Amino acid sequence: MSLPLPRPLVSRSDRGHGPAGMAAESSAAAGMRKAPSMEWRWVSAGEEEDDELEGRGAGGPAAVGAAGRGGSFESESEDDNVDYEDEDEEQREARQRLIRTVPTVDWFDVEGNEVSGAQPLEDPEEFDFGRTVFLALQTLAVVFGDIGISPLYTFDVMFNKYPILEEEDVLGALSLVLYTLILMPLVKYVLVVLWANDDGEGGIFAMYSLICRNAKVSLIPNQVQAQPEKRMSSFRLKLPTDELERSIKVKEKLESSLMMKKLLLGLVLFGTAMFISNGVITPAMSVLSAVSGLKVGIPKASQDVVVMISIALLVVLYSLQRYATSKIGFIVGPCLLIWFCCLGGIGICNLSRYGSGAFKAFNPLYIFYYFGRNPFQAWLSLAGCLLCATGSEAIFSNLCHFPVRFVQFMFVLLVLPCLVLAYLGQAAFLIANEKTPEHIFFASIPGNVFWPVFLLANLAALIASRTMTIAIFQCLKQSISLGCFPRLKIVHTSRKFMAKIYIPVVNWFLLASCLGFILLFRSTSDVGNAYAIAELGVMIMATVYVTLIMLLIWETNIIKVVSFLITFLSLELIFFSSALSSVGDGGWALLVFASGLVMIMFIWNYGTKLKYDSELKQKLSKDLMRKLGPNLGTMRAPGLGLVYSEIVTGVPAIFGHFLTALPAIHSIIVFVCVRNVPVPAVPQSERFLFQRVCTRGYHMFRCIARYGYKDKKQEHHNTFERLLIEGLEKFIQREAVELSLQSEDDVDSDEEPSTPGQIITAPNGSLYSLDAPLLVDFTPSVDTIPETPSCSTPQDPSLDYTQNLELELAFIKQAKESGAVYLIDNPIVKARKDSWFFKKLIINYFFAFLRNNCRRAIVSMSIPHSNLLQVRLTSYV
Repeated sequence: MSLPLPRPLVSRSDRGHGPAGMAAESSAAAGMRKAPSMEWRWVSAGEEEDDELEGRGAGGPAAVGAAGRGGSFESESEDDNVDYEDEDEEQREARQRLIRTVPTVDWFDVEGNEVSGAQPLEDPEEFDFGRTVFLALQTLAVVFGDIGISPLYTFDVMFNKYPILEEEDVLGALSLVLYTLILMPLVKYVLVVLWANDDGEGGIFAMYSLICRNAKVSLIPNQVQAQPEKRMSSFRLKLPTDELERSIKVKEKLESSLMMKKLLLGLVLFGTAMFISNGVITPAMSVLSAVSGLKVGIPKASQDVVVMISIALLVVLYSLQRYATSKIGFIVGPCLLIWFCCLGGIGICNLSRYGSGAFKAFNPLYIFYYFGRNPFQAWLSLAGCLLCATGSEAIFSNLCHFPVRFVQFMFVLLVLPCLVLAYLGQAAFLIANEKTPEHIFFASIPGNVFWPVFLLANLAALIASRTMTIAIFQCLKQSISLGCFPRLKIVHTSRKFMAKIYIPVVNWFLLASCLGFILLFRSTSDVGNAYAIAELGVMIMATVYVTLIMLLIWETNIIKVVSFLITFLSLELIFFSSALSSVGDGGWALLVFASGLVMIMFIWNYGTKLKYDSELKQKLSKDLMRKLGPNLGTMRAPGLGLVYSEIVTGVPAIFGHFLTALPAIHSIIVFVCVRNVPVPAVPQSERFLFQRVCTRGYHMFRCIARYGYKDKKQEHHNTFERLLIEGLEKFIQREAVELSLQSEDDVDSDEEPSTPGQIITAPNGSLYSLDAPLLVDFTPSVDTIPETPSCSTPQDPSLDYTQNLELELAFIKQAKESGAVYLIDNPIVKARKDSWFFKKLIINYFFAFLRNNCRRAIVSMSIPHSNLLQVRLTSYV
């Protein structure tokens, strides 16, 4: 019986280079979906991709790639080094062979498939009434706290320099506020930006990691490059379209341009610095504005009293920051619900009391009348007008795992109407009063409910301050995980929700910064000038990244992309020009603060990348390891040696120092590389990837421990060792199964030996081979590498693989019982003597200062000191 000869699949190296290639790939994958568990396909040797081995291997039950394309990280087969470029088509077809495969899955299961450990977003349609109410309160507390207090200060900042002369001034300003609310929070963030989340996580770094997952643009060292997200359960055929072709061109441009990669990283650092600055200004502005209402209730109260009360409230707030994090949604949710209802109620009361003339502001012509009467004054007021949209970025950054549809539902049906009514009521109050009063919001409150509203406003301001602080914690955790900020101690305050964290050092730093801004400015008008600059800096970065996501990932129609970019970027630049006009009135302090944060992140990333590149160049070659033999030129003592390194390929240079300095080395060596992957969390079952280093007789393995930017790395060392050993044993078992299957195939087949292949673990746990591996890739040749007495691995492929497996598992068990030792290098990084002056200044002083004062890697990885062997060498970069 002869099998039909299928067309060769499109090679991976050709994918993504044109609509035709994408369509061919999709057609092949679609055909594979319809096939049963096993199928046949033609492949050729030239079709194999010689990728750098970053994360390829096998780990837990759902991890992909047991042995990689070469059987080990460093070894290569002779066939891989043959140059086939000069052969003709007939010779290439002659090398094609029919192999048995399964439906192709991404090597990175966390992103390529639905995994058991992932936390899927909940569907609002499946909520019962109690769950819906609880989620609504949490959404108000976590997402909308910041934007809910904007009515306290928006009109105050807009009219702080020039008084209101005519009714048209109020209507023009109100029209600006209304349409800013519609365009910025509603259209841009709620309807568009919220969809640019990274598996439910929002923020600048989440958008950057989302782009890195779909294009190889990351300059951050020690980060896995993931394939584009393709879920097998929802795979669909992509036909060639203009949008698809444009997406491929954008991806190629980004991946081929080093300048674009640096620009993207620079933008994310700048955006993060502005977001942190925004989080510092928010408590100062919110609490100071709320307490300033005291001067309306008690006219004799001085500004010094307001400042002292604000400082006291902030000290209490940040002192309690750690203890209330896990209960924020349950406690403060009802308070904010009452607050939004209060805003709407006061607005309705003022409209009924002073007339409904403010509704005329929905006519956008009043904006043109406003600018026509006094263009310069109207332009200056734009910075204050934008304050009505403060908290828009917090809506996205605090998205957490709330369903996007639910956030949109809450904003449209509750938050936006209450805010609009609040501004309409204040405008009606201003039209009825000839003079512009101070603290317009509190002045418009009916006298019989002033004090309850005053207390509620202060509580809402504290809640909004906490909301921004939590968002900063999340942002910095993402920055630390992606190598853009020095390591800090992170405390998880909830066992159930990983997103609820507390960073002590950052908490007290934010408190000191808030107090500094309050003592420096002492008034809401000056703080508001800096507030607008911070908010606009974040908004501009969000516009740039969402536009890129539209082109690269969403494949949006070009007309929609251009319309989005031109509309919002032009508006934000106009607002930004107005905000910059007040740099001398207080905005300079925020720019200095943000510049300092950018310098810290740049120096840390720059020094970390140079250190990583230096270690990559100094790694030991595989030829040297072959010459040393399985004994590695020294004695092999029972035990497990875990060598920590930041490089993912090859043998780190520090291992050579251990070989020369130590009288013996452990019988099993595992090179552990902790990698930060651009996903929120990695399930424990997919935590580790394993691969052999050299041949089986060496008993050396490469282990990649993958952590998402929300994962907790402070595992107990016993737990870490147990999980690592379990993953290693499963890897060896799968390897033995594959060797056994290959041996049976060789007996039944007269085909020539195939090139090295890859073991795939399907989502259901089944084992398949994408390419049958050669036995020589797993067992050393007797003629080239002598076997040591300590290694009981047979060389003859005809022997029983079950017996070999049992011997190796027993060998691992013996090493585990002998104990594990952690070998780690803590180098002193210095610039080379021939480096330019600024590089020496950055590396030898600034980067060294950050390394000496950040959280040490030993502590962050929870390595026990009793089992630790640390070496300090000088590394010149």
